[in-house]
Amino acid sequence: MADALSVVPAAVLRNLSDKLYEKRKNAALEVEGIVKQLAMAGDHDKITAVINLLTNEYTYSPQANHRKGGLIGLAAATVGLTSEAAQHLDQIVPPVLNSFADQDSRVRYYACEALYNIAKVVRGDFIVFFNQIFDALCKLSADSDANVQSAAHLLDRLVKDIVTESDQFSIEEFIPLLRERMNVLNPYVRQFLVGWITVLDSVPDIDMLGFLPDFLDGLFNMLSDSSHEIRQQADSALSEFLQEIKNSPSVDYGRMAEILVQRAASPDEFTRLTAITWINEFVKLGGDQLVPHYADILGAILPCISDKEEKIRVVARETNEELRGIQAAPGVGFDVGAILFVARRHLSSEWEATRIEALHWISTLLNRHREGVLSFLSDVFETLLKALSDPSDEVVLLVLEVHARIAEDEKHFHQLIVYLVQNFRDDNSLLEKRGALIIRRLCVLLDAERVYRKLSTILQGEPELDFASIMVQALNLILLTSSELANLRNLLKKTLFDDAAKDLFLSLYASWCHSPMAIISLCLLAQTYHHASTVIQALVEEDINVKFLVQLDKLIHLLETPTFAYLRLQLLEPGRYIWLLKALYGLLMLLPQQSVAFKILRTRLKTVPPYSFSGEQFKRRSPGNAFTEVNHVDGSQIAEDGDVSVDTRNAHNGINFISVLKDFTRVQEQHRAHSKTQSQIRCSASSSKDIQRPEEANRALAAPDTSRPPSRTASRRSPGQLQL
Repeated sequence: MADALSVVPAAVLRNLSDKLYEKRKNAALEVEGIVKQLAMAGDHDKITAVINLLTNEYTYSPQANHRKGGLIGLAAATVGLTSEAAQHLDQIVPPVLNSFADQDSRVRYYACEALYNIAKVVRGDFIVFFNQIFDALCKLSADSDANVQSAAHLLDRLVKDIVTESDQFSIEEFIPLLRERMNVLNPYVRQFLVGWITVLDSVPDIDMLGFLPDFLDGLFNMLSDSSHEIRQQADSALSEFLQEIKNSPSVDYGRMAEILVQRAASPDEFTRLTAITWINEFVKLGGDQLVPHYADILGAILPCISDKEEKIRVVARETNEELRGIQAAPGVGFDVGAILFVARRHLSSEWEATRIEALHWISTLLNRHREGVLSFLSDVFETLLKALSDPSDEVVLLVLEVHARIAEDEKHFHQLIVYLVQNFRDDNSLLEKRGALIIRRLCVLLDAERVYRKLSTILQGEPELDFASIMVQALNLILLTSSELANLRNLLKKTLFDDAAKDLFLSLYASWCHSPMAIISLCLLAQTYHHASTVIQALVEEDINVKFLVQLDKLIHLLETPTFAYLRLQLLEPGRYIWLLKALYGLLMLLPQQSVAFKILRTRLKTVPPYSFSGEQFKRRSPGNAFTEVNHVDGSQIAEDGDVSVDTRNAHNGINFISVLKDFTRVQEQHRAHSKTQSQIRCSASSSKDIQRPEEANRALAAPDTSRPPSRTASRRSPGQLQL
């Protein structure tokens, strides 16, 4: 202190803290001259003393004017030192940097001015303080005082010039500081940071691309800034980096891919578009580096395929195709399970396009890595089954294709059909709305006979009888109407003379027993007319209910379709197809006379030729009447229409019709018993309600019930009087 006071006049020190800027400036010029003389004399001890005096007594003073004077004095001392200033920077720069946080805006302004003058003198020598200077400038860029901001911008430009020409700048030491600041939301700070990134990237000797993963997320974060200028600057910087990536032989795609995946889900449209564009380029350029990240990338692409913005959808679809076109072996990090998990997750997407692409991925994995997919089947199978209830037909068809690929072997085929029946049982609406579509498509993909045999086997032991009946009726209707099952119908028509057809007939018969109308339809299709007539005769009162009549109505209408054209033509030979006529007349007798179906069938039967045939096997009195008689030739029994057999066991081509009729009767008895049990439960529940309301019950007993139907005897009418 004494050395400093001996070389710096008291008047100069007094003026250095004056409130007038001009006096402080003149005093600083005096300090500059004194330091210059000391430097020329090589008296660095006194120079150090002067700097300490300016620091301790002025820059750290509680008086604002003292601090201002101290800053001007330090800058002047640096100018006086000129080329020898570098050895005193450790004393000069820290107090100036400390003043950047001063509460007085004018002090902060003078700190910027002082450091600007110091930097002009020492240039590259002050790079050792770069991180502290950068941190200070980052804060000053968002200063509340416009003059301070302006001064900071001037200093910032000078520092950039110095850094770009210096070979002492350490990018490795700077990047952690940059990364720490990248998530600041202040727009001025963001502009400051983008400016530095752009400048440093323009320096050939600085490899900013190698450190891009450290601040890439921050740049993407700026794309959604409210300031158009900041968004533009960030986009420009990102575009430049993407171009460098395309031209660079070595890029860390993996770390950046993780960032891009997150940004592809940004709520900001522009950010999503930029991220998906980058991902598109990465998929094209990344090669094996991206293999471990395929699942994450796919997870980012699939939602973007359904984005509301068309540009994003287009890029996402292109990227998806590129990614699917890359064939990677599981041994090089390709995680089948991870990709399958992503695809499964997006099967629950609210967007149809995303669900469709997820199914395409599962199908692709099955083609390329079947064993790997099957090892994770338990994780995805339930989701795939739920997808059968999807509101989109296209999705359902794709799901069925995936199921068909899985079900190529018998084990998974059995599992599929079992789960399918279970789903139909648990969700009646699925069977009602999608049952026909699902069954028909599976028949195309997996062979109709195989599907129907398996379904029949499962339904044969179905414990829920009501469901079994509904399911069989649905399958029967599909069998009779679907073009996909034409070959199956043609095979069944050969039941009486073809072993394969007979085997199929018996296989279906076992479960078709759950529905009388399904059995009758199957017999008409298989041309086992005698047995059809026998089944009709075996029906009892409980069988002929509303459900039965509704099914019968459908069958009568189906008899008029091309499916049963062969049957209608057979009516031209009534003598040969006696049992067909008897079966049809049996159905006619079950129909209410006023129903449309009755009129349709009666009209059809009236067209049967009214004449007799050789052997007098069959005689008609008039068109539309019933049989007069059925003759037996030489005492033998007519087993099926047009054929005479001596087999009194009613067997034909190995089919024991008596035995299968017993099976039908047994199953129907189970249904009747089940119906009675259900009726008793309903009556019991109804009785419980009545007990809870005794007053209502008493009123009901006191007054006659006009809503009850007449007695059974009084209301009994002929079968022709029943109405649907």
